[in-house]
Amino acid sequence: MIDVVKYKWLWITISLLLIVPGIIAMIYSTVINHSPMKLGIDFTGGTMLQYGFKKELTSSDVANIRKSLESAGIENPVIQLEQTNNEMKVKIEATKANIGASEDTKIIEKASQAKKSNINSIVSIRTRFLDSEKSNNEIAKINQALENQFGNYELLQTSSIGPTLGNELFKNALFALLLSFIAIVGYLTFRFKADYAMFALIALLHDALFVCGVFAILGLLFNVEIDSLFITAILTVIGFSVHDTIVVFDRIRENSRFLAKKMSFNDIVNASVNQTLARSINTSLTALITLLALYFLGGSTTKNFVFAMILGIAIGTYSSIFNASTFLAMWRSKDIRKRKPATA
Repeated sequence: MIDVVKYKWLWITISLLLIVPGIIAMIYSTVINHSPMKLGIDFTGGTMLQYGFKKELTSSDVANIRKSLESAGIENPVIQLEQTNNEMKVKIEATKANIGASEDTKIIEKASQAKKSNINSIVSIRTRFLDSEKSNNEIAKINQALENQFGNYELLQTSSIGPTLGNELFKNALFALLLSFIAIVGYLTFRFKADYAMFALIALLHDALFVCGVFAILGLLFNVEIDSLFITAILTVIGFSVHDTIVVFDRIRENSRFLAKKMSFNDIVNASVNQTLARSINTSLTALITLLALYFLGGSTTKNFVFAMILGIAIGTYSSIFNASTFLAMWRSKDIRKRKPATA
């Protein structure tokens, strides 16, 4: 039997090693990017142009793309290169200063019927939000720059989200996260006790901080952006993690009813965790195997979403088993010591 409570400081140290670098990265990102993570077009607003090329592009083309776009008037581009088999995706993000806050919201979608067999590379160019008066001129500049460099191309898709809508989406996402935390705390307080709810919330915040921290680091190092799918992943991770925590807490509560007179609370926690350990690990492994298949075999557009899910489920299982239960044991032990009358 694993003595989970005995090694509580080990679990706390591991958690700190996992989340502190991410917190530092989020603080640094906030200083330089005005956001804890690098926000995608869903939240900042902008225009995304997707092109298909017969030529197979390489990483050396990235520098040339940057020069061509700068010469075409696209200021301060940040390039993200992603390649899966014959598909390459390059996102060029304009700085926040280039996005007009007063621009009208506009969403345009245009998909071509291009044959995939004739396209070996896909380039997605993101720039500042282009309103109807400027879009034709700006798009023409980008088209000409790419044609001069790579030859014939096909415009696959054009989509624009105005900064007003992007800001609204970001606020709604934060509200959804806050609402989920409140609902979970309320349910656990009603179903269990206030201290159970408190430590379940700490475990959930631990999981969310870890995932957000990893993406903050990826944003700083590789310009990985978060979008609305990332918020969906966080909400799913919260639901999965709290489910695991409830399973452990429910077993602790049931064992406390029958074993409180025979065992200390620490021993009850250890027994409960060991009784649910195999179930928690098997459930998580089943989900992780599916997600790994999606990550390696699925499309590139969902890779960040799946990666966030993989991180979240893995850390959620860890926190449910080793953090939430040990914090509860530490709290109850401290509470019991306070209640004991002083001996003469």
